[in-house]
Amino acid sequence: MPTRSEGRGDMLARIARLLIDAVLPPLCLSCQAEVGEPGSLCPECWSKVAFLAPPFCACCGLPFEFETGPGALCGECVADPPRFGRARAVFRYDEASRDLVLRLKHADRLDGVPAFARWMVRAGADLLEDADLLVPVPLHRWRLAARRYNQAALLALAMARLSGVRAAPDLMVRHRRTPPQGHLGRAGRRDNVAGAFAVPDHRRRLLEGRRVVLVDDVLTSGATVDECARVLLRAGAARVDALVLARVLRIEF
Repeated sequence: MPTRSEGRGDMLARIARLLIDAVLPPLCLSCQAEVGEPGSLCPECWSKVAFLAPPFCACCGLPFEFETGPGALCGECVADPPRFGRARAVFRYDEASRDLVLRLKHADRLDGVPAFARWMVRAGADLLEDADLLVPVPLHRWRLAARRYNQAALLALAMARLSGVRAAPDLMVRHRRTPPQGHLGRAGRRDNVAGAFAVPDHRRRLLEGRRVVLVDDVLTSGATVDECARVLLRAGAARVDALVLARVLRIEF
């Protein structure tokens, strides 16, 4: 039962929220229309975002058109199994969702982080159920200096507060600066990130025997999370899964 001081604190928080909303009404994360709650989408934008749900590949989370039964794998995971165990995403990366991701990544729009983290915790509930660590995909130090923040680390920290799973934003480093991958196909992306990541020696003790969930904003070909999984497993992780905000469903080879 809440104490009198807790009840007074809740009431003051609600009053403060009303005052802030009167001056700065909450806006849709996508179209900037007024909405009822901060960090949310208006009904029209919500209806356009392709949120991902079963049926999908039990490994990489690729959506299936029809129900195929539990444990079904896509052709690519059968032919070339990834090093990560499972990957899950909140929504499809397409025209309707692109601005949500790019504003987070390049435009300092961090107001969406709490909502994105909630969605990711929901989408990755099966991954987080017995996870020990949330590990964001790291940026190279020069890119981090230019951007001033790592969006994957912000998502991981927000998810940690919601899920209770510990975030370890400095467990991995990106010691080799890699060129942008937007123009590369699957093979090029894999070559581009090979050897780019490492776990510093002084962080290996934290990783030993732990079940890790990698956190990133977008999964395109899976090359980055697969390379990160390889490095984490070699450094002692017991299992590595991946949880992302958005997933590209088509990429040229």
